[in-house]
Amino acid sequence: MYIAASVFINDDELGLHEDYKKWLEGLAPFDASAQRYRHNRTGEDNADAYMKRQVMGREVVVAITKGKLDFGPWEEIFYGEFDGRRAKRVLVKVIGEQRARGTVRSDNDHAPLFDPD
Repeated sequence: MYIAASVFINDDELGLHEDYKKWLEGLAPFDASAQRYRHNRTGEDNADAYMKRQVMGREVVVAITKGKLDFGPWEEIFYGEFDGRRAKRVLVKVIGEQRARGTVRSDNDHAPLFDPD
């Protein structure tokens, strides 16, 4: 995962997505100059993206019940990029009770949570 990207759980509603964009831009507006953000003195121009990622988080924990992701009625997992598109990879760790033969209990241990593209 890229350092200026986020994974979070929320409702898949377009108005909410736009509200988040507006809210995050208000918290950490894009400003490529070094006047607002000291990080931009390094030659980069993405300090706002790091701040946005810090607010939104970098990982989620989801319970698995009877082999299925246990979400609330409107919950979904989202991937947000705050500094342009980057190559992605998804890491899924399954933590759970062990069976007698020592394997983690899951209907499909290798299924991705979502396809980021």
